[in-house]
Amino acid sequence: MYFNSVGKINTNDTTILALKTAVDKNIKYIVVASSSGDTAKLLINTDGISLICVTHANGYPEKGKNEMSQEVRSELEDLGIKVLTTTHVLSGAERGISKSFGGAYPVEIIAHSLRMLGQGTKVCVEVSIMALDAGLIPYGVPIIAIGGSGKGADTAVIITPSHASSVFETKIHEIICKPSSY
Repeated sequence: MYFNSVGKINTNDTTILALKTAVDKNIKYIVVASSSGDTAKLLINTDGISLICVTHANGYPEKGKNEMSQEVRSELEDLGIKVLTTTHVLSGAERGISKSFGGAYPVEIIAHSLRMLGQGTKVCVEVSIMALDAGLIPYGVPIIAIGGSGKGADTAVIITPSHASSVFETKIHEIICKPSSY
């Protein structure tokens, strides 16, 4: 499915397509990027599918803070959704170096290359690797990752992530939906 625009307007369709694909292909894990928890909440009531919500890192966009309130985090966890907040694998410390010294560094080049397929595709790769590195999904198993372009979700992929230390072994098997690049 290709959407005519990016962003939040596609969130409901993205989650419906991701859930349908998970059921049809017997995929047991969905990793979703969600800074407010709203997209993650659309995925509840999924018997037999483990849900992992990956938030923005602490300090984004404001130092010392997290966008997701403790109340929302607790609500998601009470709904059976695992919530992960950690350093973004495709920016993190390397972005701090490039801000201080200029230039582009290897991990940022990976991120920019993935953005050629759309911001949401980059996010899907990133959050799936983060969830794997945190031990929240099993190694070597295809999962569905959901990401977006700013607010909401507009991209879903079937992916077998690898660890950050072997990032190039990550495989995107299928793009379920994404914004058209026209």
